[in-house]
Amino acid sequence: MTSLIGISGSLRQGSFNTALLRAARDLLPDGTTLEVRSIAEIPLYNGDLEQRDGVPEAVTALKEAIAAADGLLIASPEYNNSIPGVLKNTIDWLSRPASDIPRVFGAKPVALMGASPGPFGTILSQSAWLPVFKTLGAQLWSGERLLVSRAREAIGQDGSLTDEKIRERLRAFLQGFSIFAQAARPR
Repeated sequence: MTSLIGISGSLRQGSFNTALLRAARDLLPDGTTLEVRSIAEIPLYNGDLEQRDGVPEAVTALKEAIAAADGLLIASPEYNNSIPGVLKNTIDWLSRPASDIPRVFGAKPVALMGASPGPFGTILSQSAWLPVFKTLGAQLWSGERLLVSRAREAIGQDGSLTDEKIRERLRAFLQGFSIFAQAARPR
C-alpha cells in the first residue's frame, strides 16, 4: 500500500486546487491511498511564538502525517506569478525546528500540481517551489507536470472535475507518482 498526504495551497471554500485533490482521491491507482489535510488552522509563522509556545498542534499533526506517508502531493495555486503565501507559511512551519527537516522532508517524494483560472495553469508557481523543496531535501517527482489552466471550464460549480481529458491526465499523473513514491520507500 502506498500512502500519500495531499495539501491544497488555497483556503478558499471553492478552491480549484482542493477540488483537484478531491478528484485525485477518486482516480488513484489500486493500492494507493490519499489523505487530504487542511492547512486552515496553521498560524502565521512567528519565531517568537515558536520560542514561547513551541510548534503548534496543527503543525505537529501535519508533520507526523507527512513523515509517516510515502509521499506528499501538493496542489498549489499561483498568486501573482508565484507561490501562495499560506502554503509557503505552512512549509516554513513544517520545517521547524530545523532538526526535524530530515524526518519530515528528507528524501520524501513530493509531486506538484495545480489549477488556475488563467491560461498558463500554475507553471510559474510550480517552478518557484523547486528550490524550496530542494533545500528541504525532498525528492521532487519530475515524471509529469499537471497544470490545469482555465480551471473554471474544467471544474464544475459543485467542485467536480468535469473535463475528461484532464481526468485522464490526473489519473496518469497519480499512477506515475504512486510508482515513484513506492520505489522511494525505504526497504
